[in-house]
Amino acid sequence: MALVNPHGREKKLVTRLLKGQELKEERLKASKLLKVNITSREAGDLIMMGIGGFSPLAGFMGHDDWKGVCSECKTSDGTFWPIPITLSTTKETASRIKKNQEVALISEDSEEVMAVLQVSEKYTIDKEFECKEIFRTTDHEHPGVAMVMSQPEVNIAGVLSVLSEGDFPKNHQEIYLRPAETRMIFEEKGWSKIAAFQTRNPMHRSHEYLTKIAIEVFDGVFIHMLLGKLKPGDIPADVREKAIDVLIKNYYLKDTIMLGGYPLDMRYAGPREALLHALFRQNYGCSHLIVGRDHAGVGDYYGPFDAQKIFDEIPQNALETKPLNIDWTFYCRKCDGMASMKTCPHGKDDRILLSGTKLRKMLSEGDDVPSQFSRPEVLDVLREYYQGLDANRHHKSA
Repeated sequence: MALVNPHGREKKLVTRLLKGQELKEERLKASKLLKVNITSREAGDLIMMGIGGFSPLAGFMGHDDWKGVCSECKTSDGTFWPIPITLSTTKETASRIKKNQEVALISEDSEEVMAVLQVSEKYTIDKEFECKEIFRTTDHEHPGVAMVMSQPEVNIAGVLSVLSEGDFPKNHQEIYLRPAETRMIFEEKGWSKIAAFQTRNPMHRSHEYLTKIAIEVFDGVFIHMLLGKLKPGDIPADVREKAIDVLIKNYYLKDTIMLGGYPLDMRYAGPREALLHALFRQNYGCSHLIVGRDHAGVGDYYGPFDAQKIFDEIPQNALETKPLNIDWTFYCRKCDGMASMKTCPHGKDDRILLSGTKLRKMLSEGDDVPSQFSRPEVLDVLREYYQGLDANRHHKSA
């Protein structure tokens, strides 16, 4: 069997990342262009367009695409898309840009020239409308809402020429993979039914159980971890990578699992983000996305299984990559093992309910973590990280 097709009518990866002589020439040209600062979220989005992760998008969305995506999950040409991919700048900078003008996009973090954008359109948006549609709330405490509401006033759209993938290839050499590369690896392995496991946390026993359910029925599982920015208090990518790596080495059968990383920031958009996660995993070659409890959620903004339900609300042919829905999983003392709400007949007093938030709290406060909660090798990596944080705090306060 063949891998799922890339997303979009053309069913091919659309890449905007330049190489060789073309890259050199574009970099030289970019140095003389008007500079527009971009956030880490926008930088991650343009890298995904560069490497084909956001196929078939070739640039940042215009007004009609923005509106259609917000209200109907589709661009103006009818392509299914669940979250707007936009670029914002200040009124002052926008006033200096003419239609069809090329501008250089500069990372606000590294000051590196990331891309050249040929501006096709400038427009303003109703930010509250976007937040209501995408996040189901306008509460500024929601990190995704806060991100949209703090955007500058004007959106600029246009086709990209991507010049850089930032520090991702250098900082995550072992796991930073582009869609063309994962597809090639899957084909070499003889995998066609592949479940992607989305994670922004180190993996505890519940995550391990989810992936092993998938291994039972698919050719393999692709643990695909987020490498971009998270909210304060979340565990950094290099620590998560190390923790997941020791888990794979000690608790998975060889050649059933693969670890990779991708360059996006979290949006915490719950159900809508689950759809985006499935869409770009289709570009990476995955036939399924594991969707468990509170996928891509934050706080209590979404119901525990809203991210599963939303896949029933979209057109059947919208995505080739389908959800693998799994109920709430936990360790049950009476079952003496991992179980889910579908398989365990016992009460809540017998269950050790696992969550990344709970684990982070226990580790940061130096509490003992039950062995049923997380593997000892994983805990060793995480304790080392939290002890380092404590040492830094004591050093600063001394």
